[in-house]
Amino acid sequence: MRKIFLLLFGISAFMLNAQQKMNEALKKELNEIMKIDQGYRMLFDSEITQEKRDQLLKDLNIDKEEFKKKSWQLVAEHDSLNMQKIENIIAQYGYPGKTLVGEPANQAAWYVIQHSNKIGKYLPLIKEAGMKKEIPFTWVATMEDRYLMYENKEQIYGTQGTGEMTTDKEGKQVFVNFIWPVKDPKNVNKIRKEAGFTSTIEENAKRMFGQDFRYEPYTLQQALELRNKNK
Repeated sequence: MRKIFLLLFGISAFMLNAQQKMNEALKKELNEIMKIDQGYRMLFDSEITQEKRDQLLKDLNIDKEEFKKKSWQLVAEHDSLNMQKIENIIAQYGYPGKTLVGEPANQAAWYVIQHSNKIGKYLPLIKEAGMKKEIPFTWVATMEDRYLMYENKEQIYGTQGTGEMTTDKEGKQVFVNFIWPVKDPKNVNKIRKEAGFTSTIEENAKRMFGQDFRYEPYTLQQALELRNKNK
């Protein structure tokens, strides 16, 4: 009886190790997906040098003339391809978190979903991955904020900023950047800290819009009025 127990225990331990073993092939695939997702966006970074941009174009195998012609259309095309790959991966493995692919490969699926129009579909999966510690909770919070903003609702953690065209006092058209309205602006920094963010909403606003930017809370009504003007 003891031998049978030890044999069953050994089989169970082996199966558990097999389940927990990192999938190196999937890790490599996700790292490549993330390289494309982030690399294409770095091309539009206003602070990037021309030398760095040229190197990125080379690394991503992008023709300079094609980049000039298509610009953000190239990003949209590759976002669509990446999303198809991620959906296939999720169908087979569930969310590919750090247990399966390690870090930072566990970011890849999050980035692709965050840049898609399918956040609503996959937000429950992202929340589950956060609860299981497969991704940091700050990623869950960031995606939830973006989903709420897209749904014209107040965000919770103050992670999302946007910009809209409006007119100034002289009637001239100007582009205004602002942090999307927060549900509890008085306590948002406390909420951010509890969620694991190390910066305040004011510091996060400067990170997004520059050191000269001054955070001023917008109401949902103000934000929607600006958004509806440009429809």
